Amino acid sequence: MHPAQLLTAAWATWLLALVPSHLSAQVTKDSSRQTDSIMSSGDVSPFRRLELPTPNRIREGSGRPGPDYWQQRVDYAIRASLDTAARTVGGHERITYYNRSPDTLRYLWFQLDQNLFTKSSRGSLLFDQGSRFGTQGAEGGVTLSRVAVPATPARSGQPARPAASLRYLVNGTMMRVDLARPLSPGGRQLLELDWSFPFGPISNRMGVEDIDGSTVFEVAQWYPRLAVYDDVRGWNTEQYLGQGEFYLEYGNFDVSLTVPANMLVAATGTLRNAAEVLTATQRARLERARASDSTIVIRGKDEIDQPTSRPQSKTGTLTWRFTADSVRDFAWAAASHFVWDAARANGGGALAMSFYPPSAEPVWRQSTQFVRFAVESYSSWHPYPYPVAINVNGIEGGMEYPMIVFCHNRTDAPALFSVTDHEIGHSWFPMLVGNNERLYAWMDEGFNTFMNYYDWEKKFPGTYNRRANPNLYIPLALSGREDPIMTPADRIRGDLSVTAYTKPGLGLVLLRDRIVGRNRFDPAFREYIRRWAHKHPTPADFFRTIEDGVGEDLSWFWRSWFYTTERLDLAVDSVAVSDSGGVASRVFLRNAGGMPMPVELDLRFEDGTAQHLSLPVEIWFHGSDYVLAVSGPKRVVGATIDARNQFPDVRRENNSWLKSPTPSSAATGH
Repeated sequence: MHPAQLLTAAWATWLLALVPSHLSAQVTKDSSRQTDSIMSSGDVSPFRRLELPTPNRIREGSGRPGPDYWQQRVDYAIRASLDTAARTVGGHERITYYNRSPDTLRYLWFQLDQNLFTKSSRGSLLFDQGSRFGTQGAEGGVTLSRVAVPATPARSGQPARPAASLRYLVNGTMMRVDLARPLSPGGRQLLELDWSFPFGPISNRMGVEDIDGSTVFEVAQWYPRLAVYDDVRGWNTEQYLGQGEFYLEYGNFDVSLTVPANMLVAATGTLRNAAEVLTATQRARLERARASDSTIVIRGKDEIDQPTSRPQSKTGTLTWRFTADSVRDFAWAAASHFVWDAARANGGGALAMSFYPPSAEPVWRQSTQFVRFAVESYSSWHPYPYPVAINVNGIEGGMEYPMIVFCHNRTDAPALFSVTDHEIGHSWFPMLVGNNERLYAWMDEGFNTFMNYYDWEKKFPGTYNRRANPNLYIPLALSGREDPIMTPADRIRGDLSVTAYTKPGLGLVLLRDRIVGRNRFDPAFREYIRRWAHKHPTPADFFRTIEDGVGEDLSWFWRSWFYTTERLDLAVDSVAVSDSGGVASRVFLRNAGGMPMPVELDLRFEDGTAQHLSLPVEIWFHGSDYVLAVSGPKRVVGATIDARNQFPDVRRENNSWLKSPTPSSAATGH
């Protein structure tokens, strides 16, 4: 039984000992008054109820979406072309925006993420130009040649309308488009945009890599995308500065990509014209892969230079068409020298695939099986929701998009597994559960790190696991440069990887394995995914859903672990022994760091016996000091907190107390 659960009959003899000695005489008569005090508005107890937004019919107090929950929808039809000589992408985009809000909208906000990649962008001035988040001296950005309402024919008594240009204002990586007519609740707005951008030297989440005598193009954040308009903040217009990721609306995509005929394309969604862009041999191999747990080569390394490995084209180009339903983004990659292999995942419910240049072998021959492993393992939380899962090897170190991820490592199989497992895990957070990554990076990176922790344990049991590793968190906690988990990614001054990944992941491992137990946590976590699939949850929705599922107020945990930089520092100060009325030992415990936590306590007695106690977090209800009274004929001569090293205690030198030897015993043997 976990310490935060109700005490069983076996604990009956300890019940009085669980009350601080100075309060034991009045615990019964004062219990109601103490409870009222804890809940009072002026209370500063770490156990006071967490102040969350007031529930309403949109977001309920249980953490569920309410009966009036709404969110916008955006459908995209995109035709784009890749110019490999100029290294540019140009496209035509037709957007259908559905206003499901109760508000009338007079303008729409778009994200133009490519505008980060200029020497004068805000993001370029924040980070080292040569770092991952730097722009490496790029001078690119989006060129808009058309923003308009398309022509509409006469229908249903409405007159025909000609195409009309719209006024727009670009603000860094955001663009406001003023509508010709207000968009009423329940209405929809059609828009068309023409645009282009150069790749340049960038390698931040996408980019170009020249390798093995050819080029890999990884294309993401590449088309003008609608910003999110939600019930919490209205328009979400945070600038894209490089570190913070994305917050996007769900919809359907119909994307046609024209590339040189010798290229293979990997993309979000289902390929709709395989007969036009693949050879008969490749189509047959794909069908075999759909029924195979073993990896099937679709195009091998030895076939790359064979003209028969690609369909012929009179124009020198081929157009690949992909569609995807109910996704929040679209990304793709193309290269003329991709090796391509595949296998089924989830018993055929999805197709796992890998695309990589020849020099990525032999490590990348394992990639598709790594993808399969991740898809099938994480489906225990919620079934994988997409038809394909693709891993692409290129310049980007590790980045996720719906149904496709980019991973750079090509030298170390365990490292490739780690990054693949992490990026595929993002299929659940934030691709399925669409949280706001710009503000709450931990809601996808931390949740994903939590899941990665267990996948590594399955794949490489007993080896070093960097996911949710307390040895990565503790040095930052002691450095004085730790930021609260709730800090937006672009504002983190300390360590992004620890703040947004390691610490929240570690917190969920603690919650699952040490505080509430897997039997309660797992159903609640699955319910959170189910409730908020294809929706936009906030931190409050997560906290409330977990509490609703486990049946417990966890305000003390959310506040200390997510909102503050309090440290876990539990101490055994001393042990006092009294011989009056039978031997009784008093163990003096202290919460030195401010963070409440259950206590795993080991006691040693003078006769050489030992006892392990699991003390619930409620022992800290009345302050940072707690006295455990141990009655019985045996004296306590030693006490240790967390002897099994299960909690991230930042200062272990105060975790133990051992009775000093008497002068006579100290001299024994000399």
